[in-house]
Amino acid sequence: MDSVQLELPIAPLRHPGPLGARLSIQERFEAFHQLNPWILDQLETLTADCVDRGLKRVGIGMLFEVLRWQYGRATRGEPWKLNNDFRSRYVRTLLELHPEWSPLFETRGLRTA
Repeated sequence: MDSVQLELPIAPLRHPGPLGARLSIQERFEAFHQLNPWILDQLETLTADCVDRGLKRVGIGMLFEVLRWQYGRATRGEPWKLNNDFRSRYVRTLLELHPEWSPLFETRGLRTA
């Protein structure tokens, strides 16, 4: 089987300006997602590939690492930073868009810090 080849942007990942400690994880995620909507698209593509391959469980950690690896191969320069705090938010966003994927992902209670 061929692996999925993502169409990644060559531009650097965009991060919001200085985010004060008063912002919640959700608020930081929303600011980050607004600047980088393509990340959700790539996670969606990776998840759909897992479904097509018949996987019954998928870990968002694995998807993050695949995305990091593929982006690292496609770009040069400063290391790419994708905040692990956003994993749970991306899973929930994927499940809002694709409720049929709920058996794939394990979700836990959200931290608000």
